[in-house]
Amino acid sequence: MINRNRRVSSALLQLREELQVNCSMGVRLVCGVAVAMMCAATATAQDQPKVRQLTDHGPLPPAASREDAPPAEAFRVLSPAGAEGPQVTPYLLYQTALAWNEDELRRDRWSKVRNEADLLRLRAELRESLLGMIGGLPTEKTDLHATMAGTISVTGFHIEKLIYQSLSGFYVTALVYVPENGDKVHPAILVPAGHAANGKDHYEALCQRLALRGYLVISWGPVGQGERSQFWDAKAKKSRYNLICGEHAVMGNLAYLAGANLARWEIWDGMRAVDYLLTRSDVDGERISITGTSGGGFQAALLGALDERIKVVIPSCYITALPMRVENRIFADSDSDPEQDLFGLISKGVDNAGILLTLYPRAVMVAAATLDFFPVQGAHSSYSEVSSFYKRFGHDDRIEFVESYNRHEYSLSNQEAAMHFLDRFNGMPVRYGLPPVTQFSDADLRVTRSGQVSVDYPESQTLLQLIAAFSAEASHRSRNTLVELYRSEQDPDIASWTVGRYAGFSPARELRWEARGSSAAGAVQIDRYVLHPSTYLEMPLLYFHREGSHRRGAILCFSLDGKASEKEWPQISRLISEGYEVFSFDFRGLGESRMNVRVDSSDVSSPAQGNFEEAYVNPLGSVLADYVYNSLLTGRPYFLQLMDDLKIAELFARDRDPHLPGQALALAASGEAYTLAIRFQEVDPQVTILTPASAPILDWSRLAAQGQEQWPIALLMPSGATLEAESK
Repeated sequence: MINRNRRVSSALLQLREELQVNCSMGVRLVCGVAVAMMCAATATAQDQPKVRQLTDHGPLPPAASREDAPPAEAFRVLSPAGAEGPQVTPYLLYQTALAWNEDELRRDRWSKVRNEADLLRLRAELRESLLGMIGGLPTEKTDLHATMAGTISVTGFHIEKLIYQSLSGFYVTALVYVPENGDKVHPAILVPAGHAANGKDHYEALCQRLALRGYLVISWGPVGQGERSQFWDAKAKKSRYNLICGEHAVMGNLAYLAGANLARWEIWDGMRAVDYLLTRSDVDGERISITGTSGGGFQAALLGALDERIKVVIPSCYITALPMRVENRIFADSDSDPEQDLFGLISKGVDNAGILLTLYPRAVMVAAATLDFFPVQGAHSSYSEVSSFYKRFGHDDRIEFVESYNRHEYSLSNQEAAMHFLDRFNGMPVRYGLPPVTQFSDADLRVTRSGQVSVDYPESQTLLQLIAAFSAEASHRSRNTLVELYRSEQDPDIASWTVGRYAGFSPARELRWEARGSSAAGAVQIDRYVLHPSTYLEMPLLYFHREGSHRRGAILCFSLDGKASEKEWPQISRLISEGYEVFSFDFRGLGESRMNVRVDSSDVSSPAQGNFEEAYVNPLGSVLADYVYNSLLTGRPYFLQLMDDLKIAELFARDRDPHLPGQALALAASGEAYTLAIRFQEVDPQVTILTPASAPILDWSRLAAQGQEQWPIALLMPSGATLEAESK
């Protein structure tokens, strides 16, 4: 969606132009032949754009055979990749630099806060931005239909098994830990679960400690975890995906297409948990707090930001500076967490520090771990920024920071510090130490009879159905087109750039190139280039031509696997013989510019054993998926960056051949890249697509409506399913 309220300064636009990574995705060439996309969602015949066949101009000359192809070295531009392993690639450098520069703009905006009135206006802006990023919240609070499914008696407290409906037909399983200390009314605390396969059950020890301290605790299972699997195979008695982050990846990617975020429904589940607490006579509605760790830390921070009924907020093992997360996620924590990657979270000037600032002046503690994959330096930085406002306006006693030397976990020392903080703001007596807890099995803590909501309540709504309904409703309201999204304030305006030889530096609004050698195959010349559209980006490109014989014009050939190789030589030579010149290139992060590593993600089974090419682009967890999520945080989706790369290649092609400026270029895309070509034609109607008219394309609205579980992550376009019909 176009961010209407976003103010991107000219400084940021200049930075984007200077850093332009042209995030187009590398694509493998099968020129002139569109390989059918391996995807169930395709466009109908009337949706197909006008295309031109390569054979429109008479019979083709005989094609060369693969045996006649030049050696593989003729198609390689960069030095061969070394051993498989982590690398800081040009594209990752670009993404990180962009994130830090956007962060600098945010800090500059915050530095203009002169008084508390300014701060409160900033707080309101941040809250509205967060609401917009998740797609808003449901407007109606339906009946909770709260039902008790059983109890467990424990010394000092008991556990009530609760099931409620956060939306009509959308069931949430929860455990309520009720103190038995003689008090008729208790302070209450929410404990959202992090990414654990057993969901809420994983956090029973923390919940018990809080209950034994006198707090009434509610901990609910997140959608896609524990008893709330959305892809449960009742016969096999397991989910089709893992219940840590796998289901979240599937649902989160679809939520983006609908113009929302998975966090929308997670946060709503938590808000309805607050509603439930307020129905209980044994809860003091003025003393409601929240704490959670990891994914639960994210929910604690965001739920606290959006629900002011929560008075004390303690996120654990989540808060950091997001530019650090952009840089380290591939290496340190590659699991896909779409709910945490809100579209524009960095570029709109929010970041984790902004989430914390929306809590002002409520009580906040940031709990961190020294060895966490959420960089602790970023936690210190975010806390320092926000605490400076608390101190400046007389609330320095309401914000604290605690850290323990351990990896990613809510340590016992941090839990004890958090409880002291909670006690202070809830009027509880001072106590020291943590009580022992009683260990229960997942079966003991099960709320449903079968262990799954979908089995006990077959008529229940799934999140895929809710996403489809949200998408359909949003499409009726939306008036955006893909052209408008592409030409938003983040458009680098590549057509206006100048072109010149590379001399070690790439100025803003200039495309620099360097020659990397040539080869000959008969009369065909193969020139190798590296394009430098920014300080960091490198785009390998091949230029196939026969001197004085390209009367038909130029073709940009691409696929999502990489530029042309010796395997495509028969098609290349045929095009050259027909009178075309051919340019083939790698999109950013793909082909020769990809990172030579496969991630170790819990969302993907046996990533180290499968095909490297498939592992690299896996939509549930991969290097490419992390690149895509980084692009969402920084505000220009990878899909639009792919279009930028096409424009860069076009700019270079026109500079190479003085006859081209007056001619339209043709696109020859293969496989999944055909969708990119079709969408690019919406942005640049002058291009011609050389491919069979029957080639299918990815239809974003159909993906959302049908709940298509997996599709190419490179083609993820936020709000794509809601665009006006003319752009579909």
